[in-house]
Amino acid sequence: MGLNNLDVTKVSYFKLNNEINIPVDGKIPLNKDQEAVKAFFAENVEPNTMKFDSFKDHIDYLIDNDYIEKEVIDKYPFEFIDQLYQSLLDQNFQFKSFMAAYKFFNQYVIKTNDGDMYLENYEMRILFNALLFANGDQEQATTLANEMIMQRYQPATPSFLNAGRKRRGEYVSCFLLQITDDMNSIGRTINSALQLSRIGGGVGITLSNLRESGSPIKGIDNSSSGVLPVMKLLEDSFSYSNQLGQRQGAGAVYLNVFHPDIIDFLSAKKENADEKVRVKTLSLGVIVPDKYYELIRNDADMYLFSPYSVERVYGVPFSYVDITKEYDNMVADDRIKKYKINARELEDEISKLQQESGYPYVLNIDTVNRDNPIDGKIIMSNLCTEIQQVQIPSELNDAQEYTQLGTDVSCNLGSTNILNMMESPDFGKSIRSMLRALTFVSDASNITAVPSVAHGNTMSHSVGLGAMGLHTYLAKHHIEYGSPESIEFIGVYFMLLNYWTLVESNHIAKERSETFANFDKSAYADGSYFDKYLTEDFAPKSDLVKELFAGIKIPDQNDWANLKADVQRDGLYNAYRLAVAPNGSISYVNNTSASLQPITRLVEERQEKKNGKLYFPAPLLSNDTIGYYKSAYDTDMRKVIDIYASAQRFVDQGMSLTLFVRSVIPEGLYEWKTEPKQTTRDLSILRNYAYYKGIKSLYYVRTFTENNDEIGSNECESCSI
Repeated sequence: MGLNNLDVTKVSYFKLNNEINIPVDGKIPLNKDQEAVKAFFAENVEPNTMKFDSFKDHIDYLIDNDYIEKEVIDKYPFEFIDQLYQSLLDQNFQFKSFMAAYKFFNQYVIKTNDGDMYLENYEMRILFNALLFANGDQEQATTLANEMIMQRYQPATPSFLNAGRKRRGEYVSCFLLQITDDMNSIGRTINSALQLSRIGGGVGITLSNLRESGSPIKGIDNSSSGVLPVMKLLEDSFSYSNQLGQRQGAGAVYLNVFHPDIIDFLSAKKENADEKVRVKTLSLGVIVPDKYYELIRNDADMYLFSPYSVERVYGVPFSYVDITKEYDNMVADDRIKKYKINARELEDEISKLQQESGYPYVLNIDTVNRDNPIDGKIIMSNLCTEIQQVQIPSELNDAQEYTQLGTDVSCNLGSTNILNMMESPDFGKSIRSMLRALTFVSDASNITAVPSVAHGNTMSHSVGLGAMGLHTYLAKHHIEYGSPESIEFIGVYFMLLNYWTLVESNHIAKERSETFANFDKSAYADGSYFDKYLTEDFAPKSDLVKELFAGIKIPDQNDWANLKADVQRDGLYNAYRLAVAPNGSISYVNNTSASLQPITRLVEERQEKKNGKLYFPAPLLSNDTIGYYKSAYDTDMRKVIDIYASAQRFVDQGMSLTLFVRSVIPEGLYEWKTEPKQTTRDLSILRNYAYYKGIKSLYYVRTFTENNDEIGSNECESCSI
């Protein structure tokens, strides 16, 4: 039959999946989803999977027809690969929801060139991932394969999708670039955006260094057009370039709130903006120093400073000036051109835009740099706000050649699945193997088209291990999301991630006699990074959390003291190790809740372009767990912030924290509300709360607009399997 000739009107799995949303006797018919999984395999997967006489024939076919890289296979004895694959099959893995199976076979599996037949299954995709990331080490390949088939470890989408493929994009999740205030840098960055969007994930770019609209160029006043035309050029570049058609090109641009173009920057995202300046697909982020929150608190006027004149006075690009520290000096300095606005008026503009579009992201840049253990300055973030690493500006000549090669960032990401990680027979070994896998992605990455990214990666070997499935884990154990126990649990969990990634990064540095660049100037080298672990006890306190971690080694102060000595002696290989991505899509394959956030609905509705609506019931949903599955839209966002703040204490980079709010806020959810309609003040209060809780970044704001047209499973009072 073939996938191209599949008549979706004659298959039953879409109909069965949709029946989840039709209550039966006031209950959610979850059994329909399991029926949909079986039907999907019977009607779609099995008849459309190419068959081979043997595993050897299968692999030979994939190599001979340029589907997978022979070099990956040749690093191992074939007998080992055969045995490893068989061991994966012996696990009898079953997709736990229709959405998990559907997502995997539609987005991740290798298909024939015409897209008509499947050429691998879940176990084989894991096999190629394990073989690639272990780089010839049979023990590591076996460990990694086990971590993935047990769904304790999930590589990021670009890594999982591309591992072993002959024709592929990069394994890297995303990139960060900065533009300096000259035309060569603008031109080079647009070219870089095209190249990176073609081969990898999303690209974040900071525009803060660019001179504002109306500033002089070569002494001629009012010559500069500011940041808006550059935004339009970048948006067009991302729209044109994508990863071999497999991923939509995506980009985010950041601007400091003290940049004179900040109002125009925000206005470009508004629905009623002029088409000449409106950006439709580009994501916006604002870089917010501490001084801004002080000015809001005092209801004061704020000054916006010309990057052109700031750079002339300070001798460094605008991004590298500590605005909080220098604000008063800059206000008093007549050499610096400045513009006055009211801080709360800007705050209101940010809230209005978040209500309308969900943007901008917020990066609390001084919080980020206070917690940064690496020498240098962090100036921006990425497409999902979790990557925060030191960058050094490049200098270019008129041929757009580097006269001074700086450092930009590539992100190598993966996630633990909390529910399954807590069942690991050896928590530390699991995490250590994951860090090794991520380190391979960094080592194997060589983005020659963008030398500043390649240089930054070579110097830092940075990675980002995170987590997903918190709400699922809490519901299983009858713990309310946002309760003191949940906040304590996630703190201990991330303390363990921090400890074991430090241990393994230290092991790698010792093995290779190599550290990340400028390790000797870091807080790791002088030992100050470890101070809090030697003076404070981060072990579980409550009986419940102690019980959850029973059987898992909790490092004590002696362990931390020994680790400090090891790190000071032998160093660390990875400059950055931890980051929490939103991992929305891949969490479906893992049948768990996304990231650390609450679920959005008991039965989530997804709009698929070709096949209409698909439904995803909350993982492990049952009569036993339903009481612990409150929607994010009905949850006090301060509880979400508290959860993330607890984890953030142990994360050297950032976390993708999404805020969920209703257009009509439930009564009693927030004590300051006197009327139910969501206002700009609500969002401002939440952003400020996040800042004071030590949150480094806020990702998207999702507003749920009431729609009573469809009455479905989410209105049920109870559910059954």
